[in-house]
Amino acid sequence: MVSATISAAALRHNLGVIRKRAPASKIMAVVKANAYGHGVAAVAKALEGADSFAVARIEEGLTLRQTGITQPIALLEGVFDRDQLGVAASANFELLVHTHEQIELLRRAPDLAPQGGKFVVWLKLDTGMNRLGFKPAEFLQARAALKILGNVEQPVRLFTHMANADTPEHPGTLEQIKIFDTVTNGLAGQQSIANSASLFAFGQAQRDWVRPGLALYGVSPFGDSIGPDHGLKPVMTLASRIIALKTLEPGEHVGYGSIWSARRRTRLAIAAVGYGDGYPRNVLSATPVLVQERRVPLIGRVSMDMIGIDVTDLDGCDTGEPVILWGEGLPVEKIASCAGTIPYELLCGISQRVGVQVA
Repeated sequence: MVSATISAAALRHNLGVIRKRAPASKIMAVVKANAYGHGVAAVAKALEGADSFAVARIEEGLTLRQTGITQPIALLEGVFDRDQLGVAASANFELLVHTHEQIELLRRAPDLAPQGGKFVVWLKLDTGMNRLGFKPAEFLQARAALKILGNVEQPVRLFTHMANADTPEHPGTLEQIKIFDTVTNGLAGQQSIANSASLFAFGQAQRDWVRPGLALYGVSPFGDSIGPDHGLKPVMTLASRIIALKTLEPGEHVGYGSIWSARRRTRLAIAAVGYGDGYPRNVLSATPVLVQERRVPLIGRVSMDMIGIDVTDLDGCDTGEPVILWGEGLPVEKIASCAGTIPYELLCGISQRVGVQVA
């Protein structure tokens, strides 16, 4: 009943917007977490114009290879044992290196490298995210240790990640870029800094490679705007249908906890979607949905499989009527705001029982 329709045309459009934003950079399309819930196989095929792809974990990279993707694939968390290193070699993955243990793993496995070549390594500098990466005082030593390894392509590539780029006024982003430039000054090797937010807000973060994630899916990385404000088109439309209609008299309640009461004679529609599908349970009454291309309010508490909708002001509403939860005309950013969360969580939270189709 619930479906997520993925627009391949919107994906290609968004990739084009990003190319215009960063014309001198190559694009590493981030498709981790099942392409942010959009379906990694379909997304990767639609983004065949990307220069490379990035995933978090080795299993995600293997899924891409099994899908037939031949472009470079970077493992954003790297590998953690010899078996994984061997798989990465056979699948010709690029490696992010962010610990001394990962350098030691490469040193102890001189026999492991992609067929006919060497590992492309992205050496991660921690400029203030304090998650993964070498601190500035350790970075040059780590680079020197990689430089003498025969199974690593030289020069290694240079990489960092922004912590606050989605808040452009935050001074931390410019400070991180400054740290990166200071530490890497004079070093050879391709560079990557910009994620979606810094790609749009900080031109100085656009280096040899940019790494868009959220923007590819038509969603703004900033809390005060939506994707179309930046020329992007929403890729996912989450939809269901009305399965029942009834009339409520003033004072009657809807749903668990009786948190909503009718103040007027109300036409109530029940749509077959709930938190079992990934729709957020904690959205407030009055959160909009689209019926007949008009925004109407959700009423009552979201159930596992159903929501209530006030369709009193619609004419001719009937069972079977489509209900848009987010997508064209109703940005997921709006629903995330109503749920007190971020769009990433909603997109990645689509459950396995939701049918995904590519349009």
